[in-house]
Amino acid sequence: MNLKEVKAIAPSPCGWLEYKLNNQEMDYVWRCIKNKKEKSNQYLAGNITASYALMDRGDWFGVNVVLPLCNVYAEKFEDLGDKVPTTMNHPYYMNTWWVNYQKQNEFNPIHNHGGVYSFVIWMKIPYDSRKQNQKDIARHSSAPSIGDFQFLFSDTLGKHRDHTYRLSPHYEGTMLFFPAELNHLVYPFFDCDEDRISVSGNISMKGL
Repeated sequence: MNLKEVKAIAPSPCGWLEYKLNNQEMDYVWRCIKNKKEKSNQYLAGNITASYALMDRGDWFGVNVVLPLCNVYAEKFEDLGDKVPTTMNHPYYMNTWWVNYQKQNEFNPIHNHGGVYSFVIWMKIPYDSRKQNQKDIARHSSAPSIGDFQFLFSDTLGKHRDHTYRLSPHYEGTMLFFPAELNHLVYPFFDCDEDRISVSGNISMKGL
C-alpha cells in the first residue's frame, strides 16, 4: 500500500468565527446600548428580564464588522448565501440586532435565529462559570453547565455534539459569528446581583 496515495476527505463543516472587538468597536456598541430602542422580548426566545432593539446609525457596525466577517466566513468555510435559491445577487446586511440583560436564575433555551448568519457579543460577564460550577448542584455532575454558553450540532455520523464556552470576564468583547440555524443556548447563573449583558444580531440578504 502506498500511503501517500491516501486522501482524507472532510465534508465542508459549518463552524463559527471568534473575533475580539477592538476598543473603537466596543465603544460604539456600548453607545448603541446606551441609546437602546423598544423592548424586544416578545420576538425572542430568552427567558430573561429584558431585551431591547438597537440602532446601527449609518450602518457603521454592519459595514466595519459584520460584512468583513461574512467574507472571512466564506474564506474559512463557505458562503452560506450560495445555498439560498436565487438567480440574482443579494448583498448581506444586518437586519436586526439587540441587547440582552440576563439576571441570575434566568436563561436562554435552545434556539436558533433567522437569516443566513448570526452573532453574539459578550459585553459584560459578572461571574466566572468555573467558580459557579463549584456549587453543590454542579460540583459532582458529569455535565456542569452553570453560566455557560453552548452550541449544539450533529457530526457527520449523526451524533449529537456540543461546544461549550465557560464564560468569565475574560470573554468580554468576544464576538461569535455563526450560521443562523446553528442551535445554541445560555445556562443560568446564580448568587450574582449584576446583569450579564450581551448583544446579538442577524444577517440576511437584501431583497429576500
